[in-house]
Amino acid sequence: MSSTLTSTTQFTCHAEDANAVFLAGTFNDWQPDATSMLKDAQGDWKVNLDLPPGRYEFKFVVDGQWCCRPGCQVSETCPDCVENAFGTMNRFVDID
Repeated sequence: MSSTLTSTTQFTCHAEDANAVFLAGTFNDWQPDATSMLKDAQGDWKVNLDLPPGRYEFKFVVDGQWCCRPGCQVSETCPDCVENAFGTMNRFVDID
């Protein structure tokens, strides 16, 4: 039996006024409600995922709206984003 090394990665989204935040990305086939996040007292939504090494693209789904981060404008340049096939941006994370 072979095992794949994984790394626990925390994803965080600050959305203090949100009612629900989910994480969607290449790790869960972009399912908008597959990975729910939990809110802390500071308004940060968090979830930990065990992922094997690689590059993963993702977005947050905040109260049903897809975004790289709440308040992010399409015209902004973000070093943590890459353009996707739909002409919008995705966040990404590289896991070693």
